Amino acid sequence: MTKELRTLTLDEWASLCHNIAVEKGFWDEKRNLGEALMLIVTELAEAMESYRVQDGANFKEEIADTFIRLFDLCGGLKIDIAQEIIKKTEKNKNRPYKHGKIC
Repeated sequence: MTKELRTLTLDEWASLCHNIAVEKGFWDEKRNLGEALMLIVTELAEAMESYRVQDGANFKEEIADTFIRLFDLCGGLKIDIAQEIIKKTEKNKNRPYKHGKIC
């Protein structure tokens, strides 16, 4: 299964992560978007704590959790995340150096 997962597109990841979340009951009721976004932030906070205490294995796991929650949300909201990343990357390529910011 791991070898198969390595070949998934971003949108396939979104679908997979969302389907797993649905199977586990996380979409039985309408999702609170603010709560879903804050759960993503929480995963990043947990990654920061792992980084702070130099727990490399847990740091990687929390980064993975962040992606899983993001993909689940994209799947649930029917966001074509691959297309959105392409559009944003093109926009970023045309921005000035450091976007005019000092740091």
